Amino acid sequence: MEDKRIVIIGGGFAGINLARELGGKKGLEVTLVDRNNYNFFPPLLYQVATGVLSTSSICIPFRTLFDGKENLRFRLGEFEKVIPQQNKVILSTGEIYYDYLVISTGTENNYFGMENIKKNALPMKTVEDAIALRNYLINEAERYITVTDETEKRKMRNIVVSGAGPSGVEIAGMIADMSNRVLKTLYPEFDQSQMNLYLVDGASAVLPPMREESQKYSKESLEKIGVIVKLNKMVADYKDGVVYFKDGEQIETNTLIWTAGVIAPKFDGFPADCYEKGNRLKVDEFNKIDGLTNVYAIGDSCLQTNDLKFPKGYPQLGSVATQQGKALAKNFIAMVKNQSTKPFSYLDKGTMAIIGRNKAVADLTFPKTTLTGWLAWMAWLFVHLFLLINYRNQFRTMANWANAYFTKGRAQGIMVREPKYQQKN
Repeated sequence: MEDKRIVIIGGGFAGINLARELGGKKGLEVTLVDRNNYNFFPPLLYQVATGVLSTSSICIPFRTLFDGKENLRFRLGEFEKVIPQQNKVILSTGEIYYDYLVISTGTENNYFGMENIKKNALPMKTVEDAIALRNYLINEAERYITVTDETEKRKMRNIVVSGAGPSGVEIAGMIADMSNRVLKTLYPEFDQSQMNLYLVDGASAVLPPMREESQKYSKESLEKIGVIVKLNKMVADYKDGVVYFKDGEQIETNTLIWTAGVIAPKFDGFPADCYEKGNRLKVDEFNKIDGLTNVYAIGDSCLQTNDLKFPKGYPQLGSVATQQGKALAKNFIAMVKNQSTKPFSYLDKGTMAIIGRNKAVADLTFPKTTLTGWLAWMAWLFVHLFLLINYRNQFRTMANWANAYFTKGRAQGIMVREPKYQQKN
């Protein structure tokens, strides 16, 4: 009997946990496809962007992770199309046939049709985005010293972060924290009191999915470290160095950091009725895509509404993706052994967000309580350190955190430019 061929598209939380759980299992040949040759840890991207962590702390090559697992393969390429009738996927680097296909491509930035924001804002979704933002912020600080035009300097002193979810709160808090502790020492030419850091959101509270106690503490903590929080503020446009809001207000700035929304990508080959709100693929309780016999979706790519506790679908969180990947792996193993499969059920352990140095919030489920301040900060550090995918990343991250904490981050202002290669004849 031939091994069943499982093709996984996307190596984020969902895809990598599925692949690793299938590693070494007889009867299965697993190929993971990704546009990058590495797995990375999205919750710590903002720490790469602010120089606290290096990319090697949150990234590791897929082939390194698969070392020693003979049934795991990696293919570099962009997923372009699926042909369900032929059990075939088309990649930018070739074709692959499958017995089972799993979509775990995650999400991308949602600019809500605002082309100027897509063109001019700074996203925070990929490792490349984080590195670009880090280089940009350092370059702006260096450039500020030599700029003489006061209008330009005023725009440079204003930073706007759009989106007050966990990513927006974390990047705003980290920038404010670094500014308060480092800016005066490293850039004596910069008048810190003139800097304005805005966190804006169309919702009525920061961290909308979290409990009221966490929302209140987060807003107050951000304001204490100098962040100007503007709620019920919908960004309408961004052009010529000005952020425009729907209520008519404007903020002059050269820097708009966009964390305001995500959307799943669409791919050729899937029937239109497979997609739901946010381009999420509708799946049943086993994560099989409705209307298809052997194609599955997990993580942020899917919408699963069978759980009565989550009638609108599970939140797009790493914890959901991780659990779905592991659950689907168990079902694939059971299918090979002709055993019964089990429907997915999400175990909600809670939600966390870090605000700055010694400040965080944690809404725990077991026990049902909310932690704030230093205790929540320590819990956040411990949980995220544990969630890193291998010991090498955990050790490097812990070392970088210790360095940032005790040296006040003074070694973090390194700007690495992209090399300019000469074209070969």
